Amino acid sequence: MPFTFSEQHITDYYHNGYTVFQSILPSSLVQDLRRVTDRAREMIREDNGPQVQRMQPVGKYADRIDMQPFHDYEELPELIDACHRVLSPMHQLEGSARMAILFEPANRPWCTVWHRDITAKTDHVNPEEFAVHTRDAAFFTQVNCALYTDVSTWYVPASDGRPDTESEIQASGLQPNTDSLSAEEAENTNLTYCHIMPGAVQLVLEPGDFALYRPNAWHIGNYAPYRKRATLHDNVWKPETRAWYKRWYQARRQARN
Repeated sequence: MPFTFSEQHITDYYHNGYTVFQSILPSSLVQDLRRVTDRAREMIREDNGPQVQRMQPVGKYADRIDMQPFHDYEELPELIDACHRVLSPMHQLEGSARMAILFEPANRPWCTVWHRDITAKTDHVNPEEFAVHTRDAAFFTQVNCALYTDVSTWYVPASDGRPDTESEIQASGLQPNTDSLSAEEAENTNLTYCHIMPGAVQLVLEPGDFALYRPNAWHIGNYAPYRKRATLHDNVWKPETRAWYKRWYQARRQARN
């Protein structure tokens, strides 16, 4: 079914912290992107081992994979229009300069910790400035665009822009150690950890779906080897956000030197 924009996309984003543009990528583009991401998966595993789950930035590998499908994705008029209508005409996909491709692990199930991407306690973040930016629902915005059915991401709706609750802090701290478990036990244990976060929902993205979300909400990634994954992970930033991140990255680099 072709993608149709509606006011519900705006309502969902500003109420829940995320919205999904269902089937916004045409099938021909999904096909092209699958072709190049299959090659990218093989290549990054050859370089970094079977459990690697990310290639970033895609543009770094321009001499090794076909970049045209990524450019077609970045320039897709329906996608640009939908992002502008939810956020603002000033917002742009960062594209291949920052974009990642997210893959499934090859050998064992694995999950991240429940987290917010950046908080007032993150190194080199000014808490007062951050408090202003996090109240702006269009400031911190990320993307997961699925090329295969992707149920990896769990999210706590409307948790962005507000303080943590005690129960959220407690749930986050219960990340299990699954090193000694069988693959089946590890998968079940990780799933239990996903469910333990109050209010969490599992995002289901079908091929060609584009999830626009606020990464400062509580979220997690939960992965299994048998669930093939190739999901484009990107940012949609306005100039103020891009400038803020540039200053933050510079501060981190200076601290390391």
